[in-house]
Amino acid sequence: MIRRLETTIAEIHDSQIDLSKPGEVVYRDRGYFGVPCKGHNATMKRAVRGHPLKIRDKLRYKRIVRKRSAGERPYAVIKNIFKSGHLLVTTTLRAHTKNLFTCFCYNLQQLNTLQKKNPT
Repeated sequence: MIRRLETTIAEIHDSQIDLSKPGEVVYRDRGYFGVPCKGHNATMKRAVRGHPLKIRDKLRYKRIVRKRSAGERPYAVIKNIFKSGHLLVTTTLRAHTKNLFTCFCYNLQQLNTLQKKNPT
């Protein structure tokens, strides 16, 4: 379920927006390397010149990827099923409204999926 949403202009990178709560564990990919967060930072490290990744880090990534995969599902559904990968609106308010309705539709679809798995 999508619980938090933030819409910004295109020139602001995703790493500049922090939706985490204090004390929450944050599993982020390598694009957020070096960016602080409010919660407990579990960001994947990035190999830089002269400092390759260690085996311990690679094993850690396998554990993180399992937890992050559930968070990637909304992006796949919104892009592939709802065909909403690109926004064709001009203002931030309109983009936020479109994103809000898209997230609402995703949550409705998730409720329908959960209801089919657990009929009561």
